[in-house]
Amino acid sequence: MKQHYTATAKSLHWVMAILIIGLLALGFYMQDLPLSPEKLKLYSWHKWAGVTAFLLVLARLAWRAGHRPPPLPAGMPKPLQLAAHGGHLALYGLMLAMPLSGWLMSSAKGFQTVWFGLLPIPDLLAKDKALGDLLQNVHATLAVLFVLILVGHVAAALKHHFIDRDDILTRMLPTRPTEN
Repeated sequence: MKQHYTATAKSLHWVMAILIIGLLALGFYMQDLPLSPEKLKLYSWHKWAGVTAFLLVLARLAWRAGHRPPPLPAGMPKPLQLAAHGGHLALYGLMLAMPLSGWLMSSAKGFQTVWFGLLPIPDLLAKDKALGDLLQNVHATLAVLFVLILVGHVAAALKHHFIDRDDILTRMLPTRPTEN
């Protein structure tokens, strides 16, 4: 039997994948929009989804702490194993850094986040325009880095599936494990 991730790990992976891709797409789309009620609405949605992604990554890290992932293929060269571990570490780091940088930026710019319009999230910083602008650049740079790491992650999964023909991709697909 192939070793698969747990149903919880798979669910968190795919929900977060969709959420993160949506957040990145919305973030890149709205950044150049002229100031309008529509742009402010999109920023609110982006912030709500960012808070949700942050909470989900915390849940994912808690789950991962108690549930080891399946091992990498035995024949996988050590440099590729290190690259896989480094890539996942970078993804987790970015899943934490992106919402935190957005939260810090919103705080410094003086725009409190109110999650789904109901729950005010406390500001982490006092209003400071210069710091807000710097954090905006940090957030944008992290977004570009996130896209690059995600492209590498997807490319590696596809390489494993179509070239190496191992089970790296299939064990994370949202299907039941099958007997070999």
